[in-house]
Amino acid sequence: MSAHVMDVNLISTPAVNGVKQNGLKHLSQFDSKGQLVYLAPINGEKFVIPDSGKKCPWTKEAKKEGAFYPHTTRSWQKSGKIAPDILHLIGNTPMVKLNSIPKQAGVKCNVYAKLEYFNPGGSIKDRIAKRIIEDAEDQGLLRPGMTIIEPSSGNTGVGVALAAAIKGYKCVIVMCEKMSNEKVAVMHALGAQLVKTPITADSYSPEGIFGVANRLHKEIPDSLILDQFSNPGNPLAHYDSTAEEILHQCDHQVDALVLGAGTGGTLTGISRKFKEVSPTTLIVGVDPEGSVFALPHILNKTDVTFFEVEGLGYDFVPTSLDQKAADLWIKSNDQESLTMARRLIREEGILCGTSSGAAMWAAMKVAQKLKEGQNVVVVIPDSIRNYLTKFVSDHWMEARGFQACDNINNHWWWNHNVENLKYKKLNSVPVNETCENVLKLMRQNNIEQVAVLRFNGNILGIVTRKHLINNLLSKERLPSDSIEKCTIRIYPKIDIRSSGSLGLVSRILEKESFVIVNEVHDAGQNKVEKPLGIVDINDLYEYICRGHENGIT
Repeated sequence: MSAHVMDVNLISTPAVNGVKQNGLKHLSQFDSKGQLVYLAPINGEKFVIPDSGKKCPWTKEAKKEGAFYPHTTRSWQKSGKIAPDILHLIGNTPMVKLNSIPKQAGVKCNVYAKLEYFNPGGSIKDRIAKRIIEDAEDQGLLRPGMTIIEPSSGNTGVGVALAAAIKGYKCVIVMCEKMSNEKVAVMHALGAQLVKTPITADSYSPEGIFGVANRLHKEIPDSLILDQFSNPGNPLAHYDSTAEEILHQCDHQVDALVLGAGTGGTLTGISRKFKEVSPTTLIVGVDPEGSVFALPHILNKTDVTFFEVEGLGYDFVPTSLDQKAADLWIKSNDQESLTMARRLIREEGILCGTSSGAAMWAAMKVAQKLKEGQNVVVVIPDSIRNYLTKFVSDHWMEARGFQACDNINNHWWWNHNVENLKYKKLNSVPVNETCENVLKLMRQNNIEQVAVLRFNGNILGIVTRKHLINNLLSKERLPSDSIEKCTIRIYPKIDIRSSGSLGLVSRILEKESFVIVNEVHDAGQNKVEKPLGIVDINDLYEYICRGHENGIT
């Protein structure tokens, strides 16, 4: 058994054989040897969402001799010249001093970046993937031939798929469809099966990541959900290794430490160690607008319902996150985060991802208040690899309004509004129409795209003929399924009122085959999008040709 206890998981007063307390089945029990066996909530007889209350009696003095310690522990130090396998290269990531960005901001203190993308799978999540799998093996919960199921925002999925490939387990990753195609490709290459959930689905719903994971667990024999959101191995991995590495690299001189929060394990585990060893260090948590992690709760008040940054924030508070582990919470937004991430790449050579931009932006706010000689450490969670077709792309940034769309060739039509085009009518179908009937409609009318409308007339998304046929041929969808199950909710679009310039349309059409023209209305706290039509490259070219014919150049 280990020598420390964390208060961020479901370890609590023993309830042998799953005795119910307060109406809920207790999820921790002891085996015949008196050792604690941990079951993630999602693996219990009853599905429990991963924001269950924290019941662990952890205290700073928990290490006193003679106390019972249910957790495992791992050493962060490496030995040997040749690693026996790729999993042994996880951890001991480098730290580098940042120069250009702090200098331009007038920062006097030292700013250091902990580069977690040097882990084999490309992110900080490799640490917890290895830890929770090995803990499950040690406890006898994970045995050869079993299937690992894990709900993930992507990076943990890659880490779990990597470890499963090395150890020989089958692997199923459940993730939201907003996650990057690069993450999907890497997990497929590692042999994992991917199950995507709709971007609009609540995390707890039957169509959300936890509902789907729970259903798969019931359907797949000999399966185990590791559940990073409440598994004690998540924060413990950072308590045992990441925090120790940072302290060692900075000779225990860390004045402020800036961390993003996703599942919360990184923030909670590192903070616990620092509160013991370096209690004067300011721990800063970074939470995107639209998430609910920050304290005080008033900071979370916003009309933002969607954010592009991946790996940070949720619409619930995971069990693995102790919100009070942060001395200070800073809210970030997509514009600040994505712009800073691109600056880290271009000005510092830090080939990072989106959440790194959020953390760095917050670190600059903190660093402004520190003096020369003081040290700020910012954790860089993952790499550029996962986002090559997203924020790294100028087209992607421009299409979403995060970057100006410059008229470098002085086109006369560039600033004309899209309403000047004779765009085609966009056919629509209701969400409850069948896939079979929609495909029949598309064939009869020779159309390639249709809008899927909610019952209130608001657009849910788009279905393309190619996407629909591929889903039917692969048997991912049945002809009798509702078209809602085959709807693409992330699609190229432009708001005719605010951003509808032909220059932006042309930039989007360099990468996409069509653009949906929407009209966006504010309806209280919600935005209503009404589809007006569809534009392709031929429509734009015809408009330009008509201008030339009329003597406009």
